[in-house]
Amino acid sequence: MMKLDGIAAFVAVAQAGSISEAARRLRLSKSVVSDRLVELERGLGVRLVHRSTRRLSLTEDGVTFRERAARIAHEVEEAIAEMARRSGELVGPLRISAPVTFGRMHLGPALYPFLAKNPGIELTLDLDDRRVDAAAEGFDAVVRHGPLADSRLVPWTLAPSRRVLVAAPDYLDRHGTPATLDDLADHRGIFYTNRGVEDWRFQGPDGAAIVRGRTALRVNNGDMMRDAALAGIGIALLPTFIVGPDLKAGRLQLIDVGVRPAPEYIYVAHLAGRRPTVKLRAFADCLRAAFGDPPYWEA
Repeated sequence: MMKLDGIAAFVAVAQAGSISEAARRLRLSKSVVSDRLVELERGLGVRLVHRSTRRLSLTEDGVTFRERAARIAHEVEEAIAEMARRSGELVGPLRISAPVTFGRMHLGPALYPFLAKNPGIELTLDLDDRRVDAAAEGFDAVVRHGPLADSRLVPWTLAPSRRVLVAAPDYLDRHGTPATLDDLADHRGIFYTNRGVEDWRFQGPDGAAIVRGRTALRVNNGDMMRDAALAGIGIALLPTFIVGPDLKAGRLQLIDVGVRPAPEYIYVAHLAGRRPTVKLRAFADCLRAAFGDPPYWEA
């Protein structure tokens, strides 16, 4: 007979890629997770995981079983949460991925009152600027800024967002202030590597226009982009939720080249085909209320 804790252990191992990481996520010892996995395999009569000293991978049977096992584990968690909700509580694990700078500056402060109000929620917040695979890595949802790249995700808008061209007054004194896209192409740029060559993308009267300036710095973190702009390294295209205070204080200067970047949004996205949990809906509602409309960082 299969036990639910064995299914949960297998799902965690399949998502984490190792027994040690699965044990960390489940807050169990490696031996307990390994024993539960062995017991599940014994009950099914098949090998689900290839084990070696260097790596762990799923067998063909494991790949087949993974999707349904994940669905079973999710439904059990949701059933427990639903029973708790009926008594006025939100309980259970919630695993979210979010970008580093936005998480530090805005997501954390919005979440602390939510967690204080709902002590039964076990939130794991993974801050990472890369585009994670929510399904493979076991996230309930991802919080992101910008365009949605993964068609397997269903987005809920949390707040509008806009990016602006900025530079330090010292840089503009030395190199001049660009007034057109052609001018911009001659300037040193601070680029966000996770957007590739299309980082400087604008919405002009004739459609989208991409500018490739001279590279001063390519980096995958908004904090470092802002710091580099403050240091006078070059021009950066950054969200107002990062540079708003610097613009207000005069440490950075807004640059107008006659066209604007395409409108973007802060969103939370969950896996398509999976019913979003009550916890996730409450999480999204909390963020919308905290950010406001228009969001407070646009003040």
